[in-house]
Amino acid sequence: MKFTAEQIAGVLGGEVVGNPKAEVYKLSKIEEGSEGSISFLANPKYLPYIYTTNATITIVNTTFIPEGELKTTLIKVEDAYLSFSKLLEFYDQAKKANKTGIEQPSVLPESVKYGSNLYLGSFCYIGENVVLGENVKIYPNSFVGDNTLIGNNVTIFAGSRVYSDTVIGNNCTIHSGVVIGADGFGFAPNADGTFSKIPQIGNVIIEDDVEIGANTTIDRATMGSTIIRKGVKLDNQIQIGHNVEIGENTVIAAQTGVAGSTKIGSSGMIGGQVGIVGHLTIGNNVKIQAQSGVARNIKDDEVLQGSPTFGYNDFSKSYVHFKNLPKIVTEIEELKKEILNQKNGNNG
Repeated sequence: MKFTAEQIAGVLGGEVVGNPKAEVYKLSKIEEGSEGSISFLANPKYLPYIYTTNATITIVNTTFIPEGELKTTLIKVEDAYLSFSKLLEFYDQAKKANKTGIEQPSVLPESVKYGSNLYLGSFCYIGENVVLGENVKIYPNSFVGDNTLIGNNVTIFAGSRVYSDTVIGNNCTIHSGVVIGADGFGFAPNADGTFSKIPQIGNVIIEDDVEIGANTTIDRATMGSTIIRKGVKLDNQIQIGHNVEIGENTVIAAQTGVAGSTKIGSSGMIGGQVGIVGHLTIGNNVKIQAQSGVARNIKDDEVLQGSPTFGYNDFSKSYVHFKNLPKIVTEIEELKKEILNQKNGNNG
């Protein structure tokens, strides 16, 4: 797929400085640019590369004024980094659009309803009474259970598992190895020390514009629904427990675990390897730093760190002392000895 500078400028709402007919067919870093590639300049430390890059087209901010000769055609935009991100998305969608058809072997029962431009890769299994929207792409070795509803423009990458009764909205991306709708971790202790399984009869609801990273797992509810709200972005290898609800536009980094029935508000940012216990309420606009342990309810707009967590500013101040604890203890012991010697001297 080839695109001209003027076509790309039209997509990004930018201005071409140079050859509007310059063509590109691949993306590159500015320092690794080659003929036929498009790159971008956003970070000032990469400024020298704009004068040496072999990229055919480079996206720059409108404020950029060259101080030397350029070989590359420029597209000037308000935000070069954001525009390049949009271009990556456009390029990705263009690649996916070429994928259509039903490969064999695969299982697609007559009860399944699907829209136009379906792609179903080899060795996929689609259960009974599944509904698939327009432009759904399901890559090889994936499973979609009975009675699942999937909206428009959804991509499910290879080796994913979507259990029965799941609801997935529009414009969602589910990466390889994701498991949606496995049983929640529910067991009742018996008098003899064994455990009896509590049936998990709920489902998972994933709203529009959600992205789920590779090998992330989202458990079905015991009753009702585990809910991932609109615009949520989940990194790789995250565990979401049964009956959890994650609010709109919250982002969660890798290896975080959220225990059952916790409610997380909207527009939150949760770092990697955070552990959150069950049955909590976490407010809106909350930021939790990496490797924190959350064991209490969190109000709106709090910024937290530590295990157990406390205020980020307090944590930062305290950490200065944590590092110096051995020295502080030594000094305290010396002061105690000095005070004790003074007392003994006075008594003498």
